[in-house]
Amino acid sequence: MAILMQVELPGVTTDQYDALHAKLRALPGNPFEGCLAHMCVETGGGVQITDLWESEQAMQTFMSIVTPLAAETDLPQGPEPKVARVHNHYLAAGA
Repeated sequence: MAILMQVELPGVTTDQYDALHAKLRALPGNPFEGCLAHMCVETGGGVQITDLWESEQAMQTFMSIVTPLAAETDLPQGPEPKVARVHNHYLAAGA
């Protein structure tokens, strides 16, 4: 079952987000495995992350990778993400 994850990270800049994202992309394998969609939106006071995961297990696996990496990068720890089971979703063709 697909999972929607949303978290607002006050105090995190887009430059900090980009630095963390680059570190994730440099890891061996695919740390984003199971991520169906990802959005990062600037909020004026930080960033908001919204992900669509194919399963809760895929999301948890990613969180176990990104959380310590974010701490190593000195990103402020954000609140617990909001997680919800997705009733229905689709991705636009050609997107």
